[in-house]
Amino acid sequence: MVEQFNTPSSAPRMTTAGHLRAVSLLGFPLVGGHVAQFAIGMTDSIMLGWYGAAALAAVTLAGSYFFVFFLMGAGFAIAVMPLVAAAAGAGEERQIRRATRMGLWLSLLYGVAAMPVLLYSEQILLSLGQKPEVAEPASAYLQLAGWGLFPALLVMVLKSYLAALERTQIVLWITILAAVVNGLVNYALIFGNWGAPELGIAGAAYASIATQTVSLLAVGAYALWVLPEHEILKNFHRPDWEMFARVFKLGMPIGLTNLSEVSLFAASAMMMGWLGTIPLAAHGVAMTLAGLTFMVHLGLSNAATIRAGNAYGRGDRAHMALGAQVVIVMSLVMALIGIAAFLLLPDQLISLFLDPNEPNKPEILIVGASLLAMAALFQLADGMQVIALGVLRGVQDTNWPMVIAALSYWAIGVPASYLFGFTFGWGGVGVWSGLVLGLSFAGVFLMLRFWRHSIKRTPEKMAA
Repeated sequence: MVEQFNTPSSAPRMTTAGHLRAVSLLGFPLVGGHVAQFAIGMTDSIMLGWYGAAALAAVTLAGSYFFVFFLMGAGFAIAVMPLVAAAAGAGEERQIRRATRMGLWLSLLYGVAAMPVLLYSEQILLSLGQKPEVAEPASAYLQLAGWGLFPALLVMVLKSYLAALERTQIVLWITILAAVVNGLVNYALIFGNWGAPELGIAGAAYASIATQTVSLLAVGAYALWVLPEHEILKNFHRPDWEMFARVFKLGMPIGLTNLSEVSLFAASAMMMGWLGTIPLAAHGVAMTLAGLTFMVHLGLSNAATIRAGNAYGRGDRAHMALGAQVVIVMSLVMALIGIAAFLLLPDQLISLFLDPNEPNKPEILIVGASLLAMAALFQLADGMQVIALGVLRGVQDTNWPMVIAALSYWAIGVPASYLFGFTFGWGGVGVWSGLVLGLSFAGVFLMLRFWRHSIKRTPEKMAA
């Protein structure tokens, strides 16, 4: 459909340097927050890698499975960000409360619907070709950690609400707190330190639940006590079907876009599992490192969503366009740094995740280094596609990006991974070659969508 800007903007025009400063002040706390959030998963990988390659392989598989469902539900939380940003830009305070409240509603409802596939995952994993010695502990982890889906989704809604109001510093500090809690509880419960029982994989699951609960309490307390004027829980029990529908219509395509991408990576984990425990463990380490660099692009993408959403609410096309271009350049610089690290320091990076006495360490290093080389290839494409998604979400354009993502990842990426990995016999490198191809297609076509609909079209109209 076609949306129109509300009113011509009277805001003063910002220079490129002004946009760079504004995006940095908004974006880098978000980057830090995403990195801290990612550190929670990375801590699991590092400590379980120290515990043993089998434990690392099981949680790698379980984590991929969990995030398929988490990121699908996260679409409703992400939808809160452009809606709140646009409402703030237009000065419509009531809409801020309405969007946030219905984002919480939808997240809770989604959590109820998703729980069965988390609690009864073993048969699903076995039917997907996973080995019983990996599927059984992965399922045991999910039966515990799956309950963290509810607080995780609610935390994401509230973080989107705060970030859209440019309260990004508190988002960063709460996420750092969560990462510290996760590390301490992991250390205690995985290995049995400080008088705690040695629970191994189950300890990591309990740590995940504790971390999400602490995060929810902290972000909820801040939202209610520091920003009481929005009254986000006022009449929480009452349905607001008009806003419910708006959040759903915007969030469902975002969730499906997330699903398209994360399920590409989950499918790659499944394929690596077919190759054996060592390739799957190496895949987990390489994917964790690649995901860390992606968090930088994701934080900048969130900043692009917020600034584009503010401009959209004010009716300021030129402000949105120049700001988006600045974010693209910043993402490009970050991608080049990631490429250099992956190509120059593969063994040093992978060794961080492994017990020095791990008997399979040489094999994991060899496989992991080849996978990191492939990850370097898609840094530019991955950064490009997530920044384009951020800007398009800011102007509430989510339907076509969903289609582009589905085609790129599932019509191209997944078949290519199987073709290169198994039909051509390239193994793990072939599976990752399919990832490179799918991400490259997504990056190119999402950026074309951005230039055509966010820059090239006339100021009076905006695609959505």
